[in-house]
Amino acid sequence: MRSQAPAKINLLLRILRKRPDGYHDLASVMQQISIYDELTYSLRPEGIVLHCPGTDLPVNEDNLVYRATRALFNFTGYKGGVEIILDKKIPSAAGLGGGSSDAAATLMALNDLCSLNVSQADLMQIGAKLGADVPFFIFGRNAFATGIGDELQVLPEMPKLNMILINPAFPLSTKTVYEGLNLTLTKNKNNYSIPRFYALGDVIRELHNDLESVSIQMHPELNDFKRMLVKEGALGALMSGSGPTLFGIFKDEKKAK
Repeated sequence: MRSQAPAKINLLLRILRKRPDGYHDLASVMQQISIYDELTYSLRPEGIVLHCPGTDLPVNEDNLVYRATRALFNFTGYKGGVEIILDKKIPSAAGLGGGSSDAAATLMALNDLCSLNVSQADLMQIGAKLGADVPFFIFGRNAFATGIGDELQVLPEMPKLNMILINPAFPLSTKTVYEGLNLTLTKNKNNYSIPRFYALGDVIRELHNDLESVSIQMHPELNDFKRMLVKEGALGALMSGSGPTLFGIFKDEKKAK
């Protein structure tokens, strides 16, 4: 069995407060994009065997795919095993949610392959314990996220976005970026309503990421890439998640090319 795990970008990311459990409450607009990891699953009598060819990614409990598999089997009491091949296309530690998407794809694929009949709601609860972005990928639609990212509402229809992504080829630790965030400098609001994206201009006006300034302070060259996107005709440019990947949104496909 094969499945695809899409990347995501954050068109809006506001960090509201730090919670007692160490997570942060946020308000975010999350959109899946057409960059995918590919995963192949084969049943075996016992054990979890994970391969990540061409990468130095761990193939044990340090990998979200492995942990997702273990969590699902523990939840259901499944006694069989599985062999998984992860063909990695989404850069790691890039702000694109690749690891979370791989975990979500694995939960959904193994639920079907092993005939476990776990509900989407339960899969999302399992996923939330693995990472804040995992429920979004199980949700499977563009969403307005609140809570720690696990409270999801479907976004109304959005205009097609033509974009270019720049990945500077160095990783950024989400934990490190969040630790550098000064919450007194963020726009403090208790509630955010779902943005309405009727036209491209609505998307551009909403572009914001509270983590961007932290990541730029750590890597000033990110600002150069952002300016380059605008110089090349992007109507707006922003860092996704905790970075370092940046994206520029263009008027049409011709402008993006």
